[in-house]
Amino acid sequence: MAVQKPTSLDIAAAAGVSQATVSRALRDSPQVSEETRERVKKAARELGYIVNRNAAGLRTQQTNVLAVLLFDELGQHRFEANPFFLSMFGSISHAAAELKYDVLVTFQEDSENWHHDLIVANRADGIILLGYGDYRDSGSKFSMLTENECPYVLWGPDLPELKGKVVGCNNIKGGRLATEHLLSTGRNKIAFVGEASASSPEFLARFQGYSQTLTDAGIAVDPALQFDAHDEQEGYLAGLRLLASGCQFDGVFAVSDSIAIGVMRALKEADKRIPDDIALVGFDDLPLAAYVEPSLTTVRQDCKMAGQLLVHSLVSQIHKKAPGQMTIEPELIVRQSS
Repeated sequence: MAVQKPTSLDIAAAAGVSQATVSRALRDSPQVSEETRERVKKAARELGYIVNRNAAGLRTQQTNVLAVLLFDELGQHRFEANPFFLSMFGSISHAAAELKYDVLVTFQEDSENWHHDLIVANRADGIILLGYGDYRDSGSKFSMLTENECPYVLWGPDLPELKGKVVGCNNIKGGRLATEHLLSTGRNKIAFVGEASASSPEFLARFQGYSQTLTDAGIAVDPALQFDAHDEQEGYLAGLRLLASGCQFDGVFAVSDSIAIGVMRALKEADKRIPDDIALVGFDDLPLAAYVEPSLTTVRQDCKMAGQLLVHSLVSQIHKKAPGQMTIEPELIVRQSS
């Protein structure tokens, strides 16, 4: 039996107001006091109410606004934006402007009601999601958006349950490119730095490319050469643990440039010569990668194309059209670190 979705009448009963007041409160109408608006919104959140976008469209015109939600993926008290996502913003804004859309950017921590205010207030026609935290916790939220017919697109992993909703990189190929390059330089004890688990499916796909390439080359994948990391500081700490482990290694594939830069710092502190002693490859091709010393070899994700595809895919959904290209092919950028 299908679960009955809450209605504005349910909210009215829970908040002790009329249905008309609920409608005004969810639109942030100045005709409703702030106290009443908050009481109505609290009731809506508790009931799991989301505005039906199709029904709302019969009453209101489109906003011509695209919302970009950037998450504090680690839930830290001090927000630190992922530099890869920041590098996309210019392209997203430009692509949206070409299609006559404004962009609303919001930074917020991952929480149960992360999408609520944008949806119920009808502030945007659709959402671009950059970052999702632990994917195992976020999958149900994406399903909720789909069930409530809210247009959204995610930069993320190529997974069957998100078909038509994700723009992303061919991460397995990217992992292969990095590992093949390290092998081509004569390295055969290659460490992997980055979480390879269902929590981080993009990193996991890069690990799959790494491990498949080693296996194809007749090299056993060594769990002792695998270290979790998500950002630059964790990359630095992973580098220290790798050095302290006593394991022999002559190459490192880090699943992001930020992590790679952290590993580089640890190697330098240990007086390891890069690339003479240890070759290092990152992933993303952040602007900073070309300016660290030594400059970082990396697997490039085209940020400009990524922003364009995210916008065009979302606008296609808004207008009930099939999305176009959804996958970006990675490119190896060779610099001094390898």
